[in-house]
Amino acid sequence: MVVNGRLLLDGGAPLLPHMKRVGVDPGAIDAVFLTHFHGDHTLGLPPFVLHRVFIDQRPLTFIGPDGVEERLEALWEVSWGQDWTKVMRPKFNVTYSTAEQSGTVAGYEYETIKLDHGSSGSNGYRIHINGRVLAYSGDTEPTAPLDALVDGADVAIVEATGPGDVFSHMSFDAATALKHRHPKTRFMFNHLYSGTVDGAVTDLQVIEV
Repeated sequence: MVVNGRLLLDGGAPLLPHMKRVGVDPGAIDAVFLTHFHGDHTLGLPPFVLHRVFIDQRPLTFIGPDGVEERLEALWEVSWGQDWTKVMRPKFNVTYSTAEQSGTVAGYEYETIKLDHGSSGSNGYRIHINGRVLAYSGDTEPTAPLDALVDGADVAIVEATGPGDVFSHMSFDAATALKHRHPKTRFMFNHLYSGTVDGAVTDLQVIEV
């Protein structure tokens, strides 16, 4: 998910070719907001980082949970071994930032709300963009912190994993109930693995808000 061509929300695979398909300049991304470190949210990042090392070296900030620098640097090292440390890392114009309760990254004000997602949890973000508030949950159970995340937001990108009982995620029924509790917020549901729910987005969809 890319917002205004400048913010990347998590980085599942295949990230880089998808960005090119919808006309997003991978060199224009100012900041990457990571909710947690599960593979479906991070394993598209290594090819994206290659682009930022060899093609476009504009400044880039990663913001995420505790350990964001250590976890991502380990991912880059697994991807390229000693070549990362010796050749590529010196070319990577990156800043790592641990998400705070409220702060500013790459000129964008944000708030962080801790959400419930398995044993690791997940960071939800409220990002202020052009006078509006975008709420982004990543993966989460339908608990009280999620309502706090989306309350009063103009747009909410929230997961709705599937029908029935879905462990450590949100079901279609819970997503629909969340939408009804916050009727002034425009919801866009992602992370679907089966079926669909009202408000679901599709891969490579471009939405004007």
